[in-house]
Amino acid sequence: MKLWMAPQGLHIEPGEPRDAEALARLHALGFYRGWPKSDFFSYLTETATPAYIACDAKRRVIGFAMLRVADDEAELLTIAVDPKWRGKGIGKALLRATFQDLLMSPVQKMFLEVAADNPAAIHLYRQEGFAEIGRRQGYYARADGKPATALVMARNLG
Repeated sequence: MKLWMAPQGLHIEPGEPRDAEALARLHALGFYRGWPKSDFFSYLTETATPAYIACDAKRRVIGFAMLRVADDEAELLTIAVDPKWRGKGIGKALLRATFQDLLMSPVQKMFLEVAADNPAAIHLYRQEGFAEIGRRQGYYARADGKPATALVMARNLG
């Protein structure tokens, strides 16, 4: 089994279909329109959508990252960390685990979209080598009805 170290005594391991409920719960805490458990279950059964979960020794899921891999490109579909654990380096550890895992694949570049009004996430992605390559106006729905712009970012992995 693949394992990566994470801060705060946590570790990162590949996600499995049994993690669908925990991922849906965490996603709903971080996003206005969280994805349902059934979507996570479907993703977790596909090899093209690997997930990486940050968990404790009892396998309680604290955060996760999910990718979509196609040929020599990967897209960070989503990343979420329990609000009680944010700011402790868990998101950075999850990203770095994805990078390390992809080194053993043909993937050369990773893409992602992030809300322009999420400075903490943008800062993390820039720290980890991502650069803005485009924008999508009105991409993210918001509770107040005012959609947010998405920044499209990319990073070379090779």
